[in-house]
Amino acid sequence: MFWQFLSRNMAVLTLLCAVTAYIYPPAFLIFKDYFLWFFAATMLALGLVLNPDEARDALTKPLRIFCGVCTQYSIMPLLGFAAASIATLQGATPAMALGFIIVGCAPGAMASNVITYLAGGAVAFSIAMTMVASVLSPLLTPMLVEQLGSAYMDIPFWPMMQTILLTVALPLAIGMVLRAQMGSRVAQAEQIAPGIAAIAIIIICSYAVAANHERIADTPAIVVALVVLLNGLGYLLGWFAGKIFCFDFSHRITLSIEIGMQNAGLGVALALKHFEPETALPGALFAVWCIITAAAITRYLRDKSPKLPAAV
Repeated sequence: MFWQFLSRNMAVLTLLCAVTAYIYPPAFLIFKDYFLWFFAATMLALGLVLNPDEARDALTKPLRIFCGVCTQYSIMPLLGFAAASIATLQGATPAMALGFIIVGCAPGAMASNVITYLAGGAVAFSIAMTMVASVLSPLLTPMLVEQLGSAYMDIPFWPMMQTILLTVALPLAIGMVLRAQMGSRVAQAEQIAPGIAAIAIIIICSYAVAANHERIADTPAIVVALVVLLNGLGYLLGWFAGKIFCFDFSHRITLSIEIGMQNAGLGVALALKHFEPETALPGALFAVWCIITAAAITRYLRDKSPKLPAAV
């Protein structure tokens, strides 16, 4: 099935489209005015596949969400600071090094919710973490960047809140309402929704590459290496944190994905608005790389676990 092909091969398709976006940016710059709509599409798709029992289970365990968000805003900022320190020692400019801190201090990526579903993780827990971390980001992100990077960012709280509500909460709610009205057609929706979400993520990722084409071309090798390391350590430490919290397997998968993936798109936007253009380099690279690695991990987990939904 077409939708199965999209979701199962998201890593390869993301890489191919990212390369295309780099070679010929206009192919994806046409999506500039629809960027947030694609974020909304991923959340609508999630609402269609979100099991109400899982949602209730997540809300009845606030301590689990608290532990996850605390891990999000501790592990990744410290890893970002370490990457920035290494980059500086290797000759990277202070502006470029600051980009790692901004990536580390950003909330979890909205795409992580879709990746969690595709990997067979705890979707409701993932959505709860993303929502809480995003709501706290106007306060915690500039505070952490100021502390770790000796810089201050002026983040408009209400416009950001409005964006979160319109691109996350509203389409998610609409998807859940539609699911409740579908009856026997839910199974068909569960087959199609992951493919739609995969298309949206691929376009979002490719647009990030196209929008940062010139900056990516001038990226030092050490920056690329540190992006790979930052992403990998995020997954690994997130997994071990889940073990420390005594999470079950699906919640450990979820925490690993939430920590390893960052809202690098937000980081890029903040860097371009408040700092020098090269500060956006680590975020632009991270946006592509974390999708590729997460999609690859998803494929591996699904091949190893026959119990996961056959739709992907």
